[in-house]
Amino acid sequence: MYRQISSTLLERAVDELAKLPGVGERTAMRLALYLLKQDDAFVNSFVTAIADMKRNVKYCKVCHNISDTDVCQICADKSRDASIVCVVENIKDVMSIEATLQYKGLYHVLGGLISPMDGIGPGDIAIDSLVDRVAAGGICEVILALSPTMEGDTTNFFIYRKLAQSGVKVTTLSRGISVGDELEYTDEVTLGRSIVNRVSFETNL
Repeated sequence: MYRQISSTLLERAVDELAKLPGVGERTAMRLALYLLKQDDAFVNSFVTAIADMKRNVKYCKVCHNISDTDVCQICADKSRDASIVCVVENIKDVMSIEATLQYKGLYHVLGGLISPMDGIGPGDIAIDSLVDRVAAGGICEVILALSPTMEGDTTNFFIYRKLAQSGVKVTTLSRGISVGDELEYTDEVTLGRSIVNRVSFETNL
């Protein structure tokens, strides 16, 4: 830590900023000093935006995506194809797929992957609500768009087994994405092609 800091208030701000992912102590110091130089209106707007986000951002009651309302903009968009649901691990994956401009269906955000090593089981992520969505009718295809890691493949297989008797078509991304890669770090062209060229999940068994 910066032992030469002469202000405990500055030191506290640096400590808090350094808790952010990917922000080390030096970067935290630069950010704190930058904020210190700004006028009150800028800092107040910054603080208010973070506080409002924390207090008011909701999770869509349909797909679990982040939203300002009970139902997110994607689920509420009548121009989207509601018969196709793309299953992803987290909200960042929704953003990555949307950036490709290749997908016009809906989503289902699991909020994690099955990982026994980390103590995460099927009941800890939003699989049951996906099964309920399919059982309610109107969904013809479920795309399993999880990262091709051991945890992703385990979760894919579990969901496939849960939906096996539903009659819904279960597909997965084509293997344009390298095994072990995280979906959010895949470039938009590769990810877009993997969605367009998706294949039946059974072909990967």
